[in-house]
Amino acid sequence: MLFRRFSANAVFGAAAAALLAVASPVAAQDLDLRAQVAAFVQPSNAARTDVVVAQLRAAGFEPTIETFAGGNRQTGEMEGRNVVVSIGDGPREILLTAHYDAVKLRDGTMSHGVVDNAASVVGVIEAAKILRGKALNHRIRIILFDQEELGLIGARKWIEAHGLADVAAVVNSDVAGYGDTMMYGQNNGAQSAFVTRAVQELCAERAMQCVGYPEYPPSDDRAFSAAGAPVVSLGFQDEVGAHQMWLAFNGGEAYGLAEGFVPQVFRLIHSNDDTMEHVDPATVALAGSTYAAVVERLDRQLAQ
Repeated sequence: MLFRRFSANAVFGAAAAALLAVASPVAAQDLDLRAQVAAFVQPSNAARTDVVVAQLRAAGFEPTIETFAGGNRQTGEMEGRNVVVSIGDGPREILLTAHYDAVKLRDGTMSHGVVDNAASVVGVIEAAKILRGKALNHRIRIILFDQEELGLIGARKWIEAHGLADVAAVVNSDVAGYGDTMMYGQNNGAQSAFVTRAVQELCAERAMQCVGYPEYPPSDDRAFSAAGAPVVSLGFQDEVGAHQMWLAFNGGEAYGLAEGFVPQVFRLIHSNDDTMEHVDPATVALAGSTYAAVVERLDRQLAQ
């Protein structure tokens, strides 16, 4: 997530993991999802690319790496790599996206980048596994972007290369590492109203705790809305934190938070504190199933 307003993984033996899988399938899934997120703790974004590709292949997909000339004024020119998977076929497509790159900290080291944004990436892969078994009317394109943290560069380069003529809708995930409250942005233009409505309908249908933001922090969704595409950005955190963040961005002058207070999520991301202790695999699983359901709903509604 672009950060503009606010400034250990346990190792288990194979025998223990096998015993856990027999004793508790849910606990075994949690262990697996936790390990997948932890695998993104790497010394470079190039190494994170390799993790994305390996996890997609392990899930039975054959990803394509699309390179682009990226970088910004601070980094100079540097190659970026978007990772893409397609599911099904159809005259138009629905994109499900997340960025996999992590931010470089002021001391020159890489953030662990698990809340922002490895958990989202693993959630999107879980959604892809669900969607693969569905009879859909649209091609579903999974895009895991590089260089979001440098200014949404991977998303912008993908749009430049492919255009949006065949894109019916975009669902983006950023910051989905903990909590059971789904956040969604409402600031992506009138063309995105039907996508937002599909999210709201799903929240009501599933009795989920969801919070809509008239102003929502920027992610790759902004590249798509700027180009006129219908898009929504989704994320998860705990209920209190979600409402605190809403107040910080939407509360105006009398926003109700103590002077100098910074919501927890903004104390975590883009810092040394974005670590595995803040990742809940139950949230990653919830994100995956929810994103798949949003895409299915859009697929059905757009076909009517």
